Amino acid sequence: MPIKIYRRKGSDVWSYRGTVAGHRLRGSTRTQSREIAARVASEVENQHWKRHLDGPQEVLTFPKAVALYLKAGKSDRFIGKLEDYWKNSKVKDMTQGAIKQSAIDIYPNVSGATRNRQVITPTLAIINHCAELELCPPLRMKKRFSFEKKIRKPVTLEWLNTFSIYADKELAALAIFMFATGCRISEARRLEWVDIDFHTRTILIRKTKNKRQRLPHMPQRLLLALANLPRDQRPFGTPYTTLRDAWDRVIRVAGEVAKAAGNESGFERLTFHSCRHGFATKLLHDGIDVVTVAKLGGWESPQQVLATYGHAKDDPTLTDGLFGTKSTQPEVMASENNGLGKKR
Repeated sequence: MPIKIYRRKGSDVWSYRGTVAGHRLRGSTRTQSREIAARVASEVENQHWKRHLDGPQEVLTFPKAVALYLKAGKSDRFIGKLEDYWKNSKVKDMTQGAIKQSAIDIYPNVSGATRNRQVITPTLAIINHCAELELCPPLRMKKRFSFEKKIRKPVTLEWLNTFSIYADKELAALAIFMFATGCRISEARRLEWVDIDFHTRTILIRKTKNKRQRLPHMPQRLLLALANLPRDQRPFGTPYTTLRDAWDRVIRVAGEVAKAAGNESGFERLTFHSCRHGFATKLLHDGIDVVTVAKLGGWESPQQVLATYGHAKDDPTLTDGLFGTKSTQPEVMASENNGLGKKR
C-alpha cells in the first residue's frame, strides 16, 4: 500500500502511513497544509525506496558508523580527530588511499607507527564493525605506513620500586597490577571490584583485546596494593588522560630527585605498556617457557611473544653452560697450569 496522508481525529496536522518494500511507515508531516503534507509523504516514500534499492552502504555515514561502533562497547580512543576529519562523509567513499591520506593530514609530523595506530587501525575497526552488521563491504588495508620497529624497553623491578615511592596509592597499584599480570592499560581501567577475589588470590580479566577471558594469579605485593585502595569506584577507573598525566608527573619528580642525587641520566620515562613488556621479559629471562608466558599474559600465540619480547641476553659466556656448570676464567687458568692442553 503506497503512503497516504490523513488527519487524526481532533488534529489539524497531516500524518502519513503506508507500506514500502514490505516495511510499514507512519509518522507526522508536521504541517497543516495538505499540499506540503503530500510532498513530505512523497519524499519519505522516495527516500525509503532509495535505501531499499541502493543498499545501506549508500546511506551509511561515518558518524553513524562511529555511533554503532561505540554502542557495541568499543574503545573511543583516537576517534575524536577522525570524526572531525571525515565529518558526514559516506563510508563507501572512504577508500584505502583516502584513509592513508587522512592519516597524513591529521598527523603530518609523526612516525608511520603512530599513523597506523591512531588512524589506520581505528578507522578500519569502525568500518569493519559495520561490515559485520552487513551495512557495508569489509575493508582491508593492503599496505600500511612503514616504520622502523624499535625495541620496547621493559619495566624492571628496580624501576617499579622507584616509581612506587613517588606515586600515590592508585598509581603505584596500577603499575604493580600491570607488571604482575601483564594486563594492558585498557584492561586495567575496565577492572571491577567484583572481579577481584582476595581469598583465591585471582583476578578475572573479562574484556581483553583478543576477547578471551583469563584469570591471573595475584602475587602478595599486588594483593596488598589493591587491598589498600578505596572501594568507592573501580580500582583504576580514572580517565585515561588523567592517569597518563599523573604517570608522567611521577616520572618527572623521580627524575629530578635522581639528578639532584648525582645521576645525570635521571629516571627513564617508560609507558603503561612497558609494564606488560616487563611482565613478559622478566618471565622469559627467569626461564619460564614461551608457551606459558603467552598463556599467562593473554597473547594470541607463543610466536607473538617471541617476536615482540624475546630479546637476547648480552652475555657471550652463557655458552659455558652447555657443558654443565658455567666455568670461570680463573678455573680455566688453573687447568692450564696443571698441564692440561700443553703441547707434547
